[in-house]
Amino acid sequence: MNPETLILDPAQVTASNALASLLDQNGRPPARPTGAQRLDPHGRPLEHRSRPTFLGRCGRQLGSLFGRPDPPDDRRPPLSDLPGDGRPSAPDPPRGRRSWVLGSPPTRRRGVYLHGRPGRGKTMVMDRFFVSVDSERKRRFHFHAFFADLHATTHTLGSIERAVDALLGDAELICFDEFHVNDIGDAMLIARLIDTLFADRRTLVVTSNHPPADLLPNPLFHDRFVPTIDQILSNLTVVSLDGPVDYRTLGPRRDHGFATGNYILDPPEHAAADPRRRDPSASRITLADGRTVRTHAVEGDAITFGFEDLCGAPTSAADYLHLTRGFRRWTLRAVPPLREVPTDWTMRLVNLVDILYDADLPLTIHAAEPVDELTAGVQAIPDLARTASRLCELSQVAAKNIRTAQQGG
Repeated sequence: MNPETLILDPAQVTASNALASLLDQNGRPPARPTGAQRLDPHGRPLEHRSRPTFLGRCGRQLGSLFGRPDPPDDRRPPLSDLPGDGRPSAPDPPRGRRSWVLGSPPTRRRGVYLHGRPGRGKTMVMDRFFVSVDSERKRRFHFHAFFADLHATTHTLGSIERAVDALLGDAELICFDEFHVNDIGDAMLIARLIDTLFADRRTLVVTSNHPPADLLPNPLFHDRFVPTIDQILSNLTVVSLDGPVDYRTLGPRRDHGFATGNYILDPPEHAAADPRRRDPSASRITLADGRTVRTHAVEGDAITFGFEDLCGAPTSAADYLHLTRGFRRWTLRAVPPLREVPTDWTMRLVNLVDILYDADLPLTIHAAEPVDELTAGVQAIPDLARTASRLCELSQVAAKNIRTAQQGG
């Protein structure tokens, strides 16, 4: 949501209070000890920690698949023992339950984890908090963009600790918008990132559409991520910001950025007759690593892709981030009902909309069906609801009206 929009429903007030509890009387997050060692969850120097790495946990799982038993890990409770909100059980009061709502700030917490359905105001609340913090030692990232930089910097420097130091510097407050873990490969790096951030004793605020217990939902690998989930639960206050209203569907449209684009209802028969759908002069554009992708048109800072050409190709969020540096106006044509395409194509559309939304760049989509029908019947895409909510911010236009206006002009 737009941080300039003042909406204070009860869930947003609760979340705002949780964030305010992170600051001292001067409006600043707790300072990191100067020159201090990184510590593990038990306060020991990180280099002496005994907790197995995420890669080691995955290795134990693979060993069990081949007949070698997976030894019990009694350091953390199984997820099945956690209550419905995903917090570990503990004596009175339950861990994470004693909170600022009752007037006493939670102890040993270094941040807040805000979760809820799309459009409820998570980003707005976090951004207002970020602006209010009286410190220059703060950084705010969209998680897609940060994670792409983390991949590249880790590869360059050879260590995730060095990469975190290079990307975050002396920042004491780190804010991640749209935190998510859907892929096992990403999960390995994210687990190490979380370990490093907590070992550094930085204050962390994240927004997510998913409660911690729902991260990495793939049942084949979810158990391997449970220790990292427990790290989150132990270090962050988990707050549900999930009011009944999707605010993106209400109120006036923004007059700048992403929302100035259009969602053009372009049925297949119209799209097939449109000569721009398969422009014979279409060319290919080069991505950061030398791969190329087919474009329909490039004009100044405007670029047009076909859905199949962009989302049907092996492209990534890092590719879209790279392209946003040169192209500020985007059009995506011939988007079919998503239930009819492979799930990886749909996931790329989710990533594309996330990138353009966070960069606040205009997007025009030509789709075969209205948004609610376009996304209906799609299984196993956990973030598609967020995409649908964001597409609702675009002006809904019929393709024939666009063509009539152009012909009349």
